[in-house]
Amino acid sequence: MNSILSEERFNFIKEADKDFINEFNRGMNELGYDYGDNIGSGFCWGRYMLIYSKTGQKSKKVVARIYIREDSIVLRLFLNGIDTHREYIEKAQDFISEPFVNTFGKCNHCRNDKEGTCKFRKSYTLSDILYEKCNGITFEFWNPVTERTPEYIKLLTEFYPDRKKK
Repeated sequence: MNSILSEERFNFIKEADKDFINEFNRGMNELGYDYGDNIGSGFCWGRYMLIYSKTGQKSKKVVARIYIREDSIVLRLFLNGIDTHREYIEKAQDFISEPFVNTFGKCNHCRNDKEGTCKFRKSYTLSDILYEKCNGITFEFWNPVTERTPEYIKLLTEFYPDRKKK
């Protein structure tokens, strides 16, 4: 990862953000995830992006992305079944629980299908409050820092436990 991030095209990335990317990548590799050795176009999410999925599987289910923007990075985690992990999130440090409870990505019911359901809506309850978020922009951790990497990794393992361990 260090050699890739040292390429001239990545000179705009702050050193602290490169440090985070390196540390997060190391943690993801330990869990059996990688970004496919490709830092691709970020499209509308940023200048570049890393997409993490489980190694050695045909189906490449995305579990995390890092959006590399002009002046910052964003860690986005792809999490489902939030209610199942309610206790973990409610007890987590504020920087972990914040994306679950803030108003960013609040569902505005723009795509109410029949019976008011929307396949893009994530609904869950935390601390007795119902949250509805638009799946397209959920669970973003803005300006992640290296020191918090272990907590991001713990959050991922909460949602994606190693099924091989017993």
